[in-house]
Amino acid sequence: MRDASGPLRKIVIVGGGTAGWMAAVALSKMLENRFCEIHVVESSEIGIVGVGEATIPPIVQMNRLLGLDEDEFIRKTKATFKLAIQFADWMGDGSRYYHPFGQFGLAMGPLAVPHYWRRLLKERGADAAGSLDDYSLTSIASTANRFQRQHPLLKGGNIAYAFHFDASLYALFLRERAEAQGVIRHDRRITGHRLAEDGFVDAVVFDDGESMDSDLFIDCSGFRGVLIEEALQTGYDDWTHWLPCDRAVAMPSERMPELPPYTRSTARSAGWQWRIGLQHRTGNGLVYCSRYLGEDEAASILTSNLPTPACGEPRQLRFVTGRRKLMWNKNVVALGLASGFLEPLESTSIHLIQSGIEKLLQLFPDRSFRKEDSDLYNKLVALEYEQVRDLIVFHYHANGRPEPFWQECREAPIPDSLQERIDLYRGYGRIFRREDELFSAVSWTSVFEGKNHHAAGPDPITAGMPIDRIERTLSKQRQIIADAVKTMPPHADFVAGIAGPQA
Repeated sequence: MRDASGPLRKIVIVGGGTAGWMAAVALSKMLENRFCEIHVVESSEIGIVGVGEATIPPIVQMNRLLGLDEDEFIRKTKATFKLAIQFADWMGDGSRYYHPFGQFGLAMGPLAVPHYWRRLLKERGADAAGSLDDYSLTSIASTANRFQRQHPLLKGGNIAYAFHFDASLYALFLRERAEAQGVIRHDRRITGHRLAEDGFVDAVVFDDGESMDSDLFIDCSGFRGVLIEEALQTGYDDWTHWLPCDRAVAMPSERMPELPPYTRSTARSAGWQWRIGLQHRTGNGLVYCSRYLGEDEAASILTSNLPTPACGEPRQLRFVTGRRKLMWNKNVVALGLASGFLEPLESTSIHLIQSGIEKLLQLFPDRSFRKEDSDLYNKLVALEYEQVRDLIVFHYHANGRPEPFWQECREAPIPDSLQERIDLYRGYGRIFRREDELFSAVSWTSVFEGKNHHAAGPDPITAGMPIDRIERTLSKQRQIIADAVKTMPPHADFVAGIAGPQA
């Protein structure tokens, strides 16, 4: 009979990779007095999917929480820096817009800069107002292929950034840290499980018949979900009616010398192509819908649009967009691909792992596994998945391409929560960040404007500032940002200063 009292004595993490080793490092750091054993079970025979090489700014804080030295991280994971995501050809061939990190402009009144820009644009035109990108240092720096962590010309000094890195090397880097902090690794293959009388998972079973018990299991076993699904039959919410892509083909190519400090997403005939610049290679892939594109044709499209010569073979992946009905079921918590899948259009895969770990630490259980804790965890993680889903759905919904796939995406129904955002923005360009929502007003505004979903007019509060003052202030801000970017070093040089001249 399962002992359901007292603190946890043992945690078993099923699967390594980014999810498993990130959880291992975080747990081993937080449980400093080692009152609980932490084990990672992974099989060297099983490969890592490793498509999540692009991140968003919260990864900076997570690395600090894990006690990782950033420069060492850059060197060991072949990482580069990231300031934005560029969306190419989504509104038709030749179109471009950024989803930048950071903020638009500098503080100038009770509202954010885009509201004043919107009024200036309406009253005095594009020549006076400029483009919204002109007010984003990270957008302008991305275009110029420049980067630095801080800039003295900016108030506060800090520039918002994230990373591109090799996910396999990141997992190895985290493994080194976890094992140094007392985590025990087992290179074994799990073939089954054993359930207790109350339905909790009692143990995992290995291919040689031996088993390992635990109080808490963290399922990082990828799409398979060996515990969350195979053992507990948790169920899955399928979102392919909103996000019809169900395949991806990935392929590395040689390094780009200029190392662009942004992720590029380029729309293709039945999906989109990612491009991620690392120190030693370029990550490329095509996400697509199998109803419109076969595997061979998808691989051909990808290989014919590589930025540099190929240095590997195409690798096909299959997925079902959606999430588990419960991410925490009984004594199993699912992280990474075991918890669900949202295509990497907004680089959120690793963030959702990070967020799941943070929430688990905030609601950390004992052996009683209070339902109130797991219920709140499931509610919060489900909400975050849905909020990320909505921004990705909007990219598809508001496209400007002529192909049948894209026409279907425009005509498909969208979640009510997304429609509410669209309707609100249409009035005065308003975005409300709900609870601890991941995407800020900057994110939604940049995508709305990039997709030509403009507000009908400026926020009424902007009437409190004379238009001449708005024009002078915004003109000055554009110049400050342009001057700041000119003094920044080339991104490739900045990375080489950390990783060495071969970077």
